[in-house]
Amino acid sequence: MADRRLQVFYTVARLLSFTKAAESLHMTQPAVTFQVRQLEEHFNTRLFDRTHNRISLTEAGAKVYGFADQIFDLYNQMENGVREITGDISGVVVIGASTTIAEYMLPALLGDFKARYPDVEIQLKVSNSDGIVSMVENNTIDLGVVESPVANKNLVVEHCTEDQLVAILPKGHPLSDHQQLTFKQLLHYPFICREEGSGTREVIGDYLTTQNGDNDLHMHVAMELGSPEAVKGAVEAGMGVSVMSGSTIQKELRLGTLVAVPMNPPLTRPFSFVHQKQKFRLRVMEELLDFARNYCRDQ
Repeated sequence: MADRRLQVFYTVARLLSFTKAAESLHMTQPAVTFQVRQLEEHFNTRLFDRTHNRISLTEAGAKVYGFADQIFDLYNQMENGVREITGDISGVVVIGASTTIAEYMLPALLGDFKARYPDVEIQLKVSNSDGIVSMVENNTIDLGVVESPVANKNLVVEHCTEDQLVAILPKGHPLSDHQQLTFKQLLHYPFICREEGSGTREVIGDYLTTQNGDNDLHMHVAMELGSPEAVKGAVEAGMGVSVMSGSTIQKELRLGTLVAVPMNPPLTRPFSFVHQKQKFRLRVMEELLDFARNYCRDQ
């Protein structure tokens, strides 16, 4: 309903990038540039300074951005006010999730939510935990679900559930008959792990630091892979051992292609929702958050 030129300008100004704005709006970069130019022609002034492949707001641009923020906040309040009267829950929600959560937790949650609210369009972006937090910071997604602690104190972080990580070994491995394993025992074998920036990698690193009282625990990474499926495949092939979420290996345990052994001491991490401290949110976002909170409690 709001002026399309203003929406495009607002996204560029928020991200300070024409490229990122184009990705967020599902537009081509020339189309984004055209819309901004149209708005600049309307005001007969430049709204951005473009120097050395970087952009910044001009004084006029900062003024327009401030009013645009108020306009879109009022627009959201109007939408919610009408929907409270009609009882309608619809709209678009953009969710970001780290790989493990997107592949093994969210499908059931979002499927149940979509069944209850068929008029809601859900868009899902997948990245590692660092990438998801960055998307929340840049407001390119409405809600993030991550698997590692969030350092940015300006974001709202809500605990969802605890996830237990376990050692995974190929069938027949010398350690596969143990009831528990320490990290020191695992480090005698090639270790396969996720890439830097992954929540799983970060949690393992923190765990290793807390257990390293005698300074003899050093993770020697044999392979660094970009997805849980790739890590599982490498372990199944006998290329090493790893530590990953117990929720990701249920199929392999049923098939007998992997063995899972609990860590000693136990290794857990939080799955958390992360979002902006917005003073006002669309009602569909509130409904999704409430639904997700209840889902986590039930699980």
